[in-house]
Amino acid sequence: MKKFGSTIQILSLGCACLIGVGSPTQSGAATAPPNSGHLLVYRAAKFGDRLNLALSVDGKNVASLTKGQTYDGYLPAGHHVLVAQATPSGSGVRQGQQTVTIQAGHTYAYTAVLSGNTLELVKKK
Repeated sequence: MKKFGSTIQILSLGCACLIGVGSPTQSGAATAPPNSGHLLVYRAAKFGDRLNLALSVDGKNVASLTKGQTYDGYLPAGHHVLVAQATPSGSGVRQGQQTVTIQAGHTYAYTAVLSGNTLELVKKK
């Protein structure tokens, strides 16, 4: 019985070490890639419970956000096209599009909101 208890302790210690290695840094912030800008896209609270927000950058899907979620990523400096779509696709909501010129070291924040039957990406000030 004593051997079984020490085996459990060793396995528990090993698991704790693995969890510690896989954890983010204390600050919780990732380091920004060189020559990049920070992009945040918030899903408005009144977006609707039955709709998700699908976000793509330059034609590449980067996120599918549900209630309370935010996209938090980095883009290389330069021109980019952001497209926001409501899913499921049969919802009748038209997609929103925004062109942004990213400058290294800057942060760009947008909120995806429904305006009638159109999804808009509104720049936060």
